[in-house]
Amino acid sequence: MENLSTHLLGEPYYSRNTEVEEEEEEEEEEEEMEEDEKDGVAEDKEEVKDESAAQKQRKPDWSPGFYCRSNREVYYYAGQEIFIDGVLDCYAGTVWPAALALCHYLDTHREQLSLVDKAVLEMGAGTGLLSVVAALLGASVTATDLPEVLGKLQYNVMRNTRGRCRSFPQVAALSWGQDLESTYPASVYRYDYVLAADVVYHHDYLDGLLDAMKHFCQPGTKVIWANKVRFESDLTFTENFKKAFHTTLLVEHGEMKIFMATCKEEEGDLTSEEEEEDEDVEGNKTL
Repeated sequence: MENLSTHLLGEPYYSRNTEVEEEEEEEEEEEEMEEDEKDGVAEDKEEVKDESAAQKQRKPDWSPGFYCRSNREVYYYAGQEIFIDGVLDCYAGTVWPAALALCHYLDTHREQLSLVDKAVLEMGAGTGLLSVVAALLGASVTATDLPEVLGKLQYNVMRNTRGRCRSFPQVAALSWGQDLESTYPASVYRYDYVLAADVVYHHDYLDGLLDAMKHFCQPGTKVIWANKVRFESDLTFTENFKKAFHTTLLVEHGEMKIFMATCKEEEGDLTSEEEEEDEDVEGNKTL
């Protein structure tokens, strides 16, 4: 904020011919300065109030509790520097913790989980960091998000993969909760892996998100979902996720969890006791 005293004082004041005039003008100047200072402080308070109200409007009470204040970040995965341009105060324009956790996991588990020549779909790609890493690791990637955020996603993907990847990633619109069979028919769109990171928080599309995961998870597909638990809705979604798929807990590190899931049609329905055993086969590993 600009210094108020410097702003209000302005140029030096020069006296006139008589002492009386000088004293009168000094008194008038002091009164004007006091009034200007009051007005300036009031304006500053009003600006702060307006900015605070705008921030509250931009960040509803269900928003995740971590914010990236930098427009550009540099990451290092798959042996490459990755430059990500974000958008301040936009959820899709921020690299969230679960994306970093999943990028690290994929980069450090290349032998156990090879993405070379695999078809990969990312849901809620945001800035595109996870899709870029998957592409650098050899996957044929389709990065998806809402139509209004595809511009920045496309830019980050193109900037970091051109001339570096076996297959150039695709960017496409995907809105959860819509009729996916009409836009992404299962007979045409088949993927080896479906990736999702920090896509679960308290919003109105969690049912649509789970339906989309089930739509794309066909026999032979693996869903890898990374999430940092923040709200009660995260726990509810996790329980529904476990009911919908055969799940394995790959990583648990504090509030961060990474699950791998396959569709139940692949092996038939399991009993609840068998589901618990299946879920914890490789559980409680750390990053």
